[in-house]
Amino acid sequence: MRRRLILSTLAVVLVVVAVFGISLVIVESRTIENSTKENVRSEAARLVSTVESRVVAKEKVTPQSIGIASTPHRYIRVELPDRKPIEVGDRLEGDVVEARQTGATGEHVIVQEARSTVRAEVGRNLLIILAVALLAIVAAAILAVRQAHRVAAPLTDLAETAERLGSGDPRPRHRRYGVPELDRVADVLDASADRIGRMLTAERRLAADASHQLRTPLTALSMRLEEIIATSDTDDPEDRAIVKEEATIALAQVERLTDVVQRLLTNSRDSRSGSAVSFDLDEVVKQQIEEWKPAYRSAGRALVRSGKTRLRAVGTPGAVAQVLATLIENALMHGDGTVALRTRVTGNQVVVEVTDEGPGVDPELGSRVFERTVSGHNSTGLGLAVARDWAEADGGRLELLQQLPPVFALFLSREAPDTGTSAGSGSGPA
Repeated sequence: MRRRLILSTLAVVLVVVAVFGISLVIVESRTIENSTKENVRSEAARLVSTVESRVVAKEKVTPQSIGIASTPHRYIRVELPDRKPIEVGDRLEGDVVEARQTGATGEHVIVQEARSTVRAEVGRNLLIILAVALLAIVAAAILAVRQAHRVAAPLTDLAETAERLGSGDPRPRHRRYGVPELDRVADVLDASADRIGRMLTAERRLAADASHQLRTPLTALSMRLEEIIATSDTDDPEDRAIVKEEATIALAQVERLTDVVQRLLTNSRDSRSGSAVSFDLDEVVKQQIEEWKPAYRSAGRALVRSGKTRLRAVGTPGAVAQVLATLIENALMHGDGTVALRTRVTGNQVVVEVTDEGPGVDPELGSRVFERTVSGHNSTGLGLAVARDWAEADGGRLELLQQLPPVFALFLSREAPDTGTSAGSGSGPA
């Protein structure tokens, strides 16, 4: 935008300078030529009058007595009856400005001036006009650059505000720029941020209420399952073993669901603005690796971690954990070989990539794997779709960067450190 503003301003200035400059050159050229012709006519009239008065007074007529001086590029000839003509200057050839005057007693005066003097004068004026025009263009360029910066800088700042708003951070910035139109846009963005903040607060309150209501039946169910395990007294040892095993599995699932609900409750009570908060990404990745280690060990596969460490992201830790869990589970169920989690930084975002050594995504599916009911492995097709919804609701995005080998990437807003970023790398099998 800066470039367009500068170019448009310079274009207007160039058009104005060209129009007025050409008009001024034409006017000056005509003025100089008319002035030269008038000077030649005046000189001829003066000489005729002077010669005539001296002839009538019977005085001697010489170049000195009639006030003729030798001038470059000018030729004067005075013709008197019965006398030798008086000539001053060299006879001119080519294009000249000429004036002829005849006196009452037969005197004839011819005054000529070379037109090259007119062109020289026009050239000098043209150089002056060009210098002034160039100075005007330089001044306009400086003013255009300053004005473009004054307009473009607030627009860049407004774009950053809109990006923050879209990434789940609805805190208003309350910045104004002294330009009514831009201040109006800033007012609208701040008002939108306030409305979105109120909506997110209401959603957090709703999540807190729902979590509170869910905890009671989950607790009761957990107590019931524990009672089943404790009081299982069937006579058949095999049936008792099956009952115990199923109840134990159910209890583990309930505990995991309770943990998810508790996490939602904790996030809903976060007092920071919006649902997006700053969190330690390493902790979430480490927690997911520890959670999935047993499953991968049972399958005879490895789960490794590499890339940058000590990164902080902006989002909801619970939502990020759920998205990563979906990707890791998807790699376990449909992939093969080692599954790698890699963290990196791109621009103002942090990226968590999940890849495996399996057959990858069917080329016919491509990015449609995120659509509901679309699956290449006879599954429901909801896992990746729900994971993308979680990511987008949290201000990030989930993308398929590569089909073979499959590379899924979770993009999150990055919180830049105050005193510099420390990075490290490491990997290890599960």
